Amino acid sequence: MTTPDYAAYIAGLPRVLAGAAVLFRDTAGRVLLVEPNYRDGWTLPGGTVESDDGETPRQGARRETLEEIGLDVEPGRLLAVDWVHGTARPPLVAYLYDGGVLGEDDLKAIRLQEEELLSWCLVPREEITDRLPGAFGRRVLAALDVLTDGAATAELEDGHRVG
Repeated sequence: MTTPDYAAYIAGLPRVLAGAAVLFRDTAGRVLLVEPNYRDGWTLPGGTVESDDGETPRQGARRETLEEIGLDVEPGRLLAVDWVHGTARPPLVAYLYDGGVLGEDDLKAIRLQEEELLSWCLVPREEITDRLPGAFGRRVLAALDVLTDGAATAELEDGHRVG
């Protein structure tokens, strides 16, 4: 009997991307969004987890926040985890952490990463899905609900609650 090559076995397993973002609010409850220059639309501070470097989702969220908006903030509790089915890319597991409430001094300290971002804005809850369509918008709304009702982390599939 032949023992299968473990490296070949691992190489043959399905691939999944991991992303991590941070949900910041201002004192009025509006959500901080950033506008990337490499695609249309808006997003939250965050990005791809560099798992090849041993980075965890929480570390990735912190690194991306520092790189993108210049704020070195330890992410708070995990608000939502979302399995997003892929079509043109592998599936994505998206982690969304609480960034807390930013005061006026924090907002003044924002420094955009010019290589990736054009601008930032604060958006009220009722405009979230206008700026973040589909699963992303639903994920942010679910995370805001977790903050409001104090519930456990929201488990999502394509932005819809499960479990």
